This record gives sequence, C-alpha cells and structure tokens, in this order.
Amino acid sequence: MKKMPNTIENIKQKIMDLKGKEVNLYINRGRRKVSAYRARIEDVYASVFTVKSCSFDLESIYTYSYNDILCGEVKISND
Repeated sequence: MKKMPNTIENIKQKIMDLKGKEVNLYINRGRRKVSAYRARIEDVYASVFTVKSCSFDLESIYTYSYNDILCGEVKISND
C-alpha cells in the first residue's frame, strides 16, 4: 500500500481531527535537544495552530505552524 505524501492540507486536516484532544508533542530544539510534553490542541487557524500544555505547575499556550510538522521540527503523537 502506498503511503500518502505529507502536504500542508493533509497535516491541517489531521490537526483539525485532533482539536480538543490531548496529544504528546515532541519539539526539536536543535543541537540534539528535544522537548516532550503533553498538551491539548486548542485552536486551529489558517496557517498556525495553538496548543495548551497540560502541566500542573505551569499552563502555557504555544503556537506552531503546519510547516513545523512538515519539516520535522514538531511531531505529534496521539496515543
């Protein structure tokens, strides 16, 4: 079976399907630094999406673009 190519539209649709759900985010910060945290996808916009961290001590809202996922800087896992 052939794998669907990752395009901005496919990524945007996957993010819309995950809106309101908790996911695991892996952020590549460069120089072998990877941050991982649990977050909920809050809003989906035309070129970006926002996530709210589910940490008890600090709740923050972060914004990422769909291009970050396409380039591999941000990975989302919904297990």
